[in-house]
Amino acid sequence: MANSNLTEAQRAKNDEFYTQYHDIEKEISAYLEFNPDVFRGKTLLLPCDDPEWSNFTKYFAQNFDRFGLKKLISTSYAVDSKTYKSGYQPSLFETSAPYFDQVKTVKNGKIFSLTHDKTGDRKVDVDDLEWHYLNGDGDFRSAEIKKLRDEADIIITNPPFSLFRDFLAWIFEAEKQFLIIGNMNAISYKEVFSLIKENKLWLGATGNGSDMVFAVPAGSDVAEGDKQKAARLGYVGDYTRLGNSCWFTNLDHGRRHKPLPLMTMADNLKYSKHKEIKGKQSYDSYDNYDAIEVPFTDSIPSDYEGVMGVPISFLDKYSPEQFEIVGRCENEDLYQLKTKVYTSSECKQAYLDKFGKKGTYDMNSNGVLLIDGLLEKVYQRVLIKHRKATK
Repeated sequence: MANSNLTEAQRAKNDEFYTQYHDIEKEISAYLEFNPDVFRGKTLLLPCDDPEWSNFTKYFAQNFDRFGLKKLISTSYAVDSKTYKSGYQPSLFETSAPYFDQVKTVKNGKIFSLTHDKTGDRKVDVDDLEWHYLNGDGDFRSAEIKKLRDEADIIITNPPFSLFRDFLAWIFEAEKQFLIIGNMNAISYKEVFSLIKENKLWLGATGNGSDMVFAVPAGSDVAEGDKQKAARLGYVGDYTRLGNSCWFTNLDHGRRHKPLPLMTMADNLKYSKHKEIKGKQSYDSYDNYDAIEVPFTDSIPSDYEGVMGVPISFLDKYSPEQFEIVGRCENEDLYQLKTKVYTSSECKQAYLDKFGKKGTYDMNSNGVLLIDGLLEKVYQRVLIKHRKATK
């Protein structure tokens, strides 16, 4: 039980990530560039937030008039409901309000809303935010927050990473537009990948797979390496860096319609900058899929008409007009693409052949190559085809 509690506490710490203003501004700019009216007349919900400190709330409040928003709603999760609790102190903003409540400040979530010029300064901005306590703790799965979800047109937030699948299902249940942050590894979840394949979900415009820096609660455990990387990016103190952060969305942006410039297969084999490609006679083919292995996105041959296995990072540059996603390498063969399923004895023999000792090699979860007589798994791959192969 002690180990279980520790795991939960560590997970809760990892969920307490606060997005930087610059990263929000950079991402949102891409949608405005593609469609200047993307937010006009819309109600935005920012759940899983901390409105008093949130850069999401601050950014959209400060740009309320410029974006032509109809309404901004931001909600927080009660302190006492969090698994991981830091030394909480209510802000002066809250304690100075006539309806401040010493019990509700920790037991209840809060809701901030913005609709009009409350101060009379002829602009709508952060000074016009109004707030009160929620009836419940602000859990996004509660009826209270679901009602706000149903009212909203677009949902934007950095949800708890440990609840990413639940949160995404919560959004799709209501068929809302959204922009959220997650871990790029979420692409490998079958629920997420199927949405990407069906063109109902795609990666955002910026930050995908790059080093995004997040503020964390004071006293959080941060790996020294992550702390140093955050410092090199100019963030010193209670910050961490997440090297695999990713925006997920169904809002359109120009980057996803930009085709990848590619060389032919012959030119890749002759001129590629990658030693794994340059100088070879041909691309390797999988032993268990009717597809070729393309270990680098920039090595996708422009003239190959069959199926290709590419890194999941390819999705950062995926254009639905240029490529079709046909599936991915995975255990369950959800897309019925496997040409071979390995037996337990074959997996054990492959492990013995490769490592010289007893064990098992889970070859059914990945694409497998036959290299110098040895069966070798490759990293997770997305299986794609050209929409129209170049002749």
